[in-house]
Amino acid sequence: MKLACCAWALTGPQDDTLRQIQELGFGWIDLQPGDLQNEKDRQLASELGLRVSCLGASFAMPVGASLDHPESRLRSRAIEHVTDAIRHATTLGADTVYVIPGEDDSPAGLSRYGDSLVELAEFASTVDIKFAVEHFPGTALPTADGTLKHIKSLGHPNLLLLYDSGHIQMTAEDPASVISAAGERLAYVHFDDNDGAGDLHWALLDGVMTEQTLKISFRALKDIGYGGAISLELSPLLPNPIDALARSREILLSTIPA
Repeated sequence: MKLACCAWALTGPQDDTLRQIQELGFGWIDLQPGDLQNEKDRQLASELGLRVSCLGASFAMPVGASLDHPESRLRSRAIEHVTDAIRHATTLGADTVYVIPGEDDSPAGLSRYGDSLVELAEFASTVDIKFAVEHFPGTALPTADGTLKHIKSLGHPNLLLLYDSGHIQMTAEDPASVISAAGERLAYVHFDDNDGAGDLHWALLDGVMTEQTLKISFRALKDIGYGGAISLELSPLLPNPIDALARSREILLSTIPA
């Protein structure tokens, strides 16, 4: 498995952030649409041996726009934003792009969101990008189970799931069951910890996560033949984000089965 780091865990100039991530021992990074937009930064990432595994396309969404918006103009702006992010992902060599759910959980809102997802999944398939949805508490698709059922119902083979361990803890779902149910539709994995209530993005084992939970999760990933990246998504607001990343990386390395 590829071990990645969400670059937004660190703040400051992008060149400094890239060097810090490389010094921590990571070889893969998750990015936002505005990252590595110039050739100088892309060249530095290459020189540091950092490869892009995934891009979060919901970051920097135009104000007022959303994939489930009732106004077609604002929905189209959101689709255009994600489409541009997919194109950027191809230039960076990433293989996965993901979005988060909208806020409208009405049948009409979910239908609009679904239509947007299918359009984007189809475009992503034409450029060989896996397109995923992250289950997200507090949105129209708060649980992994519900998110998986929704994307399956849309029928597009390139609509996949991004699994987030912190969100699983918030919705009290069973990691192994979710991973097993996702199967081939599991596109990407984020690991982070919290207190079971807030989306805090703590270092691993600093909250309710246990070593046993991690072992069970990795066993389930192995059982479905998951070969994608495992990415740490920690908060830049932690007292010492670099230490948190370093500790979490060592925990993952000691847990990932040979």
